[in-house]
Amino acid sequence: MKEISLGAESGDDWTLDRVNKGYHAEDIAEQCGKLSEAGINFWMTFLNGAAGKAHSMDHAIHSAEIFSKCNPMLVGTGGLMLFPGTPLLEEAEQGKFNPLSEKDMLFELKTFTEHLTCDCEFITHHTVSGKNLSGPNFLQRKDKIIAALEHEIQNGDMERLAAIRRNKRSL
Repeated sequence: MKEISLGAESGDDWTLDRVNKGYHAEDIAEQCGKLSEAGINFWMTFLNGAAGKAHSMDHAIHSAEIFSKCNPMLVGTGGLMLFPGTPLLEEAEQGKFNPLSEKDMLFELKTFTEHLTCDCEFITHHTVSGKNLSGPNFLQRKDKIIAALEHEIQNGDMERLAAIRRNKRSL
């Protein structure tokens, strides 16, 4: 089997420009169409939190739309990490980038999930991944995933989640 992993990270043009990806959403759709025509399976990755607070919902919704249009075999999600020595951490420290809180990250992931319509394997590397969010047959499990995210938003220990994120040293 031929397959490739695509670190698209977003399907939102503003976000793609912000993180200097060098392409836009329609470019992603065009290239994924070519992969499909060639019979090459592909994965796509959504970077939860990449847009910061100001554009979070656009990032989530537009990404889900483009990912759904592309119809990957797998959608993976990961949370943005601000590591020392990176330009984005420096921008956050200067007030030029406003990162999402843990609750905001969960809400953005929930919004992305709500708008995702392709039947794929769904894998999340979010700090709540122990909540059984990952697995095959996304559309069959979508309501349960959304309910688990909503439960975590309403009842989760955000300090514990923040500590997990703070203690990560690599991806």
